[in-house]
Amino acid sequence: MGVTKTEKFTEHQNQVARMAKALAHPARIAILEYIFSIDSCVCGDIVNEIGLAQPTISQHLKELKTVGLIKGNVEGTSVCYCINYDNWLLMKNMLSTILDLDTKSIDSCC
Repeated sequence: MGVTKTEKFTEHQNQVARMAKALAHPARIAILEYIFSIDSCVCGDIVNEIGLAQPTISQHLKELKTVGLIKGNVEGTSVCYCINYDNWLLMKNMLSTILDLDTKSIDSCC
């Protein structure tokens, strides 16, 4: 069996790609903005705030939780979500290493 595509890249490259993929949907950006705006954990009102169907919101929350940008805690029959600040800062640092690559060389190739 051949090497999978992700095995050709470093763990850092794969992790940056996973984080970027998690941010690559406007619904996920809206969810993150909403959670940041209320500055606390949110239970249930994400569907009303974002305006998408509950299964759709659940899928986006799952993606954000999988990469660790949010945390979810079960409270009774619902799950409350909040920002995972440790991973948020990690993502910011990882993305800045990519976004700052242009500052290392000021010469243009074209």
